[in-house]
Amino acid sequence: MAFDGITVANIAHELKNELKEGRISKIAQPETDELLITVKTPNGQKRLCISASASLPLIYLTDANKPSPMTAPNFCMLLRKHIGSGRIVQITQPGLERIIHFEIEHLDELGDLCKKVLIVEIMGKHSNIIFCDDELTIIDSIKHVSSQMSSVREVLPGRPYFVPDTRKKQDPLTISPADFLTSLKAMPMPLGKALYSAFTGISPVVAEEICYISGIESGITPKELSEDVLTHLYHQFAIYFEQVINGSFSPTIYYDGAEPKEFSSLPLTHFGKYERRTYDSISSVLETYYATKNALTRIRQKSADLRHVVQTALERSRKKCDLQAKQLRDTEKRDKFRVYGELINTYGYGVAEGAKSFEALNYYTNENITIPLDPQKTPQENSQKYFDRYNKLKRTYEALTQLIQDTWDDITYLESISTALDIAVSEDDLAQIKEELIDSGYVRRKFTKKKVKIKSRPFHYVSSDGYDMYVGKNNLQNDDLTFHFAVGNDWWFHAKQMPGSHVVVKTGGDELPDATFEEAAKLAAYYSKGRGSEKVEIDYVEKKHVKKPNGSKPGFVVYYTNYSMMMDDDISGIRLVSE
Repeated sequence: MAFDGITVANIAHELKNELKEGRISKIAQPETDELLITVKTPNGQKRLCISASASLPLIYLTDANKPSPMTAPNFCMLLRKHIGSGRIVQITQPGLERIIHFEIEHLDELGDLCKKVLIVEIMGKHSNIIFCDDELTIIDSIKHVSSQMSSVREVLPGRPYFVPDTRKKQDPLTISPADFLTSLKAMPMPLGKALYSAFTGISPVVAEEICYISGIESGITPKELSEDVLTHLYHQFAIYFEQVINGSFSPTIYYDGAEPKEFSSLPLTHFGKYERRTYDSISSVLETYYATKNALTRIRQKSADLRHVVQTALERSRKKCDLQAKQLRDTEKRDKFRVYGELINTYGYGVAEGAKSFEALNYYTNENITIPLDPQKTPQENSQKYFDRYNKLKRTYEALTQLIQDTWDDITYLESISTALDIAVSEDDLAQIKEELIDSGYVRRKFTKKKVKIKSRPFHYVSSDGYDMYVGKNNLQNDDLTFHFAVGNDWWFHAKQMPGSHVVVKTGGDELPDATFEEAAKLAAYYSKGRGSEKVEIDYVEKKHVKKPNGSKPGFVVYYTNYSMMMDDDISGIRLVSE
């Protein structure tokens, strides 16, 4: 989710409660665009992290510390000189802008009480940390912005500080009903976009939520709506922002399985299909959300080499399959040559010497056909020629049929590894997939490397009825789950005819409730190539009916008696015990 004005309002509200009247005890600058400020408060020591990074600007309270450079940067030294022991007297947010002002009192060199303002702007690539005097004249900033870099505003020592109002957006906290309607009607665009284009601090997700709770389609333009509908929209808009005015925040992360999908300071009811986890503070939300996101991003980056190997092998196998299919089509005329040979043997006594063709009745179809002949050969030699061609094409057909099946098995196997890479959540998961690729011959083991010790384990979920459900993350785990961990009366689930995880439900000898069957099927749908589809067909059967053919690839099984159900992939209500 965008770091919008509502999130900043939540942070400002939290910082006001935690840091107001606190005294700054330490200022560090661990990165060129990041500050770490330690504040002593009546409730103990707090650590504030402020990042003006263009890629990930943030401000939140944290328990984590970071190492600082041996020599502090100039901006850090300046802050230490002026506000190194200052007292935070006020924390404010102008309107619903993505800006927070810290008013700090301190004693100057003569012992007189002075006030300074530390301004944090969380504005994507334009984020900055600006230090001003009490008249908002810039003393310095963590990023200098000259007139060559921006024609809108210079951020340099001695320049006056102001917030550029280039888009003329309205403040949603103070907007009147009449101005609300006027602003929206002036927007020739879909309603959702009009909301975040006309008002400060609103992200596309929040705009979608306001449309959703109002019962209005976000794709309709404001001009298509009647006055009554727009008035209703304003009332819902005002109710929603009343929570911001009152400080009634509910910091939340919405999860799509193990992956955090969005975070929010206010409820997002249109995210009903995702698992919702609430937190005590917005700082905890930001730290958890971005830590998890960064971990998943890091895993995807680390899996890039393996994905390249799998994708290259897949492309090669698919090209091979296309070539084999073309060659197979060329063998379709083999039966025609056999019929020619038989008909020449049957009617060849009547063929004139040196004839280039002759007509005969095809007793398979009761139709007359013309058979080409080699005039240099006898009828018996022509017949043998056609039988030779038939036998050659027949052998080619049989060989290609097996080759195509083997190639399809390779494609299915590689697609299952690709799905496993999508499921992987840790470096141990990737190590196990790499080991599988080495064993399968797709990756060479480096002669200096020993076989790695695998720590990765299947996902462990618990159904609403209390039954343990296990999900393999890759083919090796699938085999282990199905043929070493599960017992005969445990239930086994898998997406029908597509790559995916084996899901095993431990029954303990009980008859499973319907809800557990459905939840296990949801897991099988979610951890399959069909994730994201409206419905996925799931096969399920007792484990004793699942067999592994001799010599088959990891994860490959067969079963002949099974049940099936169509199921969605919403696993938000299923409790994950461990990864």
